[in-house]
Amino acid sequence: MIHTASLVHDDIIDDASSRRGKHTVNKIWGEKKAVLAGDLILSAASIALARIGNTTVISILTQVIEDLVRGEFLQLGSKENENERFAHYLEKTFKKTASLIANSCKAVSVLGCPDPVVHEIAYQYGKNIGIAFQLIDDVLDFTSCSDQMGKPTSADLKLGLATGPVLFASQQFPEMNAMILRRFSLPGDVDRARQYVLQSDGVQQTTYLAQQYCHKAIREISKLRPSPERDALIQLSEIVLTRDK
Repeated sequence: MIHTASLVHDDIIDDASSRRGKHTVNKIWGEKKAVLAGDLILSAASIALARIGNTTVISILTQVIEDLVRGEFLQLGSKENENERFAHYLEKTFKKTASLIANSCKAVSVLGCPDPVVHEIAYQYGKNIGIAFQLIDDVLDFTSCSDQMGKPTSADLKLGLATGPVLFASQQFPEMNAMILRRFSLPGDVDRARQYVLQSDGVQQTTYLAQQYCHKAIREISKLRPSPERDALIQLSEIVLTRDK
């Protein structure tokens, strides 16, 4: 529910009209009702969380909500310094996507096991899976068609966002830096940037980086004793890399 609420609010901020091939809440009901709908879902999540009655778990998952908001603020800003951009992008990726998965994994491990070592393994697994998931999402924005994704492709460029493939491509095509700074706001910027990305190895480098994060996730979860559940989590990391929508 925390995730769903964040998507409802994201679609308002992005003025998005479709998600997973369906009309967004703000497209059907308007912005005011969509804001309230997101708030309502979040309040329902908070009630469900309180009912668990575990203060540690409540603390862990409220961190997710804070990170989501801070991640959105990071996305609204950008770094002028080229060397700082990738760190900014990865921090935003952690807060907007990976924190939810990392802290959810940690919370469920707290409920199921008293060992802090296991809690940290769960957190690191979720963090690495979450970052890899978003990196692949950013790749698919360039490699998938709109029908597959259920939303318009090059959506991030149209929002003025420089994701992994763009940042890697800008190392090969420095002329992209001016476009990144003006958030692809001039006519033709989006199409030109897309072409630069596809001519570069930005997609391949971002995919490779996602693979590295998945390998880290597998290394972490492999510290647990063998079980069908552990094997399933290892398999999940492979699915993250091979998904096409």
